[in-house]
Amino acid sequence: MSVTGNALQMRVMGKRILTPAICEFSFATDDAGPLPEFFPGAHITVETPSGAMRRYSLVNNGETPDRYVIAVKYEPASRGGSRSMHEQVEIDTALNIQPPENSFPLGDAPRYLLIAGGIGVTPIYAMSKHLAKRGKPFQIIYCTRSAEETAYLDEMNNAFGSALQIHHDFGDPDKVYDFWDHFAAPQATYVYCCGPKPLMDEIKAISGHWPEGRVNFEDFKPVEVVRPDDTAFDVTLKKSGRIITVPADRTILETLREAGLKVASSCESGTCGSCKSGLIAGDVDHRDLVLMEDEKLTRIMICVSRARSGRLVLDL
Repeated sequence: MSVTGNALQMRVMGKRILTPAICEFSFATDDAGPLPEFFPGAHITVETPSGAMRRYSLVNNGETPDRYVIAVKYEPASRGGSRSMHEQVEIDTALNIQPPENSFPLGDAPRYLLIAGGIGVTPIYAMSKHLAKRGKPFQIIYCTRSAEETAYLDEMNNAFGSALQIHHDFGDPDKVYDFWDHFAAPQATYVYCCGPKPLMDEIKAISGHWPEGRVNFEDFKPVEVVRPDDTAFDVTLKKSGRIITVPADRTILETLREAGLKVASSCESGTCGSCKSGLIAGDVDHRDLVLMEDEKLTRIMICVSRARSGRLVLDL
């Protein structure tokens, strides 16, 4: 098992199609005992059937939960995680899941503006239910391409009524939602935004004059794991002498996993340090957010970093 820490083995208790590309999964333990609690904005890390570790926001209520509920979008360019969830996970499938963590916590504020784009609705939906239950004033702006591609559309309309604004752009750049009126003047409002990079980049650009900490983002991809100009390179594993070729569109970690090697991992986004490995030789393109400068001479995060040129030799 590549999961580190106190992972739980959980089974799929429910699988529900939300849209042609989004599926909801509910997980519980075999003994149906109490699970670690969580607050809105929390996520779990799932070891997918492909072996890839992926983070998914929790949709359900985190007070004394008896299950964890997530929604997963099928990504055509997936390197294995989302595809394996959609194609291989069925009712009663057992998966290893790390307890909830929260890097997108909901703070206390007079009022809230919640912005969701596509599958980014998952933490926003959880926050909305939490705020509605407590009678807090909030507004939701939920942007998608079309009604057919809008997860939880009917449920959210029924639950939140006029507090919910749905916007469809139908794939037309000229019809994207104009957020400027919401940000022109700083307000005593806390903003929480989750969605694709262009949406979050836009909100960051138009909210720069707001007080620090007032506008918050959830982003599970803090670094570009694979870039368009990446090229293949070789990795020599010192302990076995084995040479592995890492394709341009794969990471070292993914390639080692596909070659049948067991390597510890957790976030697979260059932020946790679980896959830190010894570096013996090579010119490394360090893409992580973990290593100190002096560590980069002898360590590498194999979930995101790769060779800048030539071959790498790793202490594996």
